[in-house]
Amino acid sequence: MTFVVEAAVDGRGFDVSLRVGPGETVAVMGPNGAGKSTLLNVIAGLLHPDSGKAELDGRTLFHLTGGHGEWTAPHHRGTALLAQEPLLFPHLSVLENVAFGPRSAGASKQAARESALRWLAEVEAGELQARRPAELSGGQAQRVAVARALAADPGLLLLDEPMAALDIHAAPLLRRLLKRVLAGRRAIIITHDVLDALMLADRVVILENGSISEEGLTREVLQRPRSRFAAGLAGLNFVAGGITEHGLEAGGLSLHGQHHDLPGPLPAGQPGVAVFPPSAVSVFLSEPHGSPRNAFPVTVAELEPHGDQIRVRAGRGGLLGADITPSAAADLGLEPGMKVYFVVKAGAVAIYPT
Repeated sequence: MTFVVEAAVDGRGFDVSLRVGPGETVAVMGPNGAGKSTLLNVIAGLLHPDSGKAELDGRTLFHLTGGHGEWTAPHHRGTALLAQEPLLFPHLSVLENVAFGPRSAGASKQAARESALRWLAEVEAGELQARRPAELSGGQAQRVAVARALAADPGLLLLDEPMAALDIHAAPLLRRLLKRVLAGRRAIIITHDVLDALMLADRVVILENGSISEEGLTREVLQRPRSRFAAGLAGLNFVAGGITEHGLEAGGLSLHGQHHDLPGPLPAGQPGVAVFPPSAVSVFLSEPHGSPRNAFPVTVAELEPHGDQIRVRAGRGGLLGADITPSAAADLGLEPGMKVYFVVKAGAVAIYPT
């Protein structure tokens, strides 16, 4: 049995179709305003789409046309939403907070207590059971919120950037906890952190401008991004254009590259992308000659520290990057506004159709 949603929210330019299999965790990523929270709110029943349908294990959550039709109330959907803030009931103890879901579903007081104790132990918060939310740290409160969501035994767990409000010490602890409790559980997690996607998700979906721009196994999307956002997550340069017999053409820029994963020659005439790491890019003050390398003129947009290197951002909007040593940057006398050449070997450029 699976979860399937198709929904459109006209006023937000949102139109998404998504499927989540049994025991699968899907990470949804994208820039601010892409529609990530809209997706979760539609699934949770907090936002009416204009049209669409959703089913969870064969049960209809909504089926709407023109804003009218079948609609299941949020508390009857079998979903649980874990937000950025824990949102615990301040007047209840930790134990009572976690027992709230089972009790609301009709469980006896004793059964709800046993379930709450089990899930508090699972998130390593059993010793907190008698405390009130005001007595908890941010990390403790979020662990209790995870236990409360899981105690409701949801068919689909929805997590909206659960680590966003935590400090640098609490976030890694919660991430490891989620990795354990999400194993074999169906979930959708909204995140801006590529580490969350790598550690927690089986599959990643990239949302841009209210629609899915790409999706696939997490590592495959990061290794072979087909959108600028995914390329940025992976730390790669990304150029979109048209495929030619020998490479890729994009706005006067011609790139030669490799396409080992294609059975034959590049499909000339089709749209495609070229990706290459900033570490493979050299910077020259004049155009080099006499080697099988790509060389193209750019204007330096900014210089920024990047580990023990200097990231030279160039091109329109600083979308292309080169990593060079501080001494090389000093020798070249680089500064914003300079005209330079980015040079990258064809063997470092991967080209594939989109």
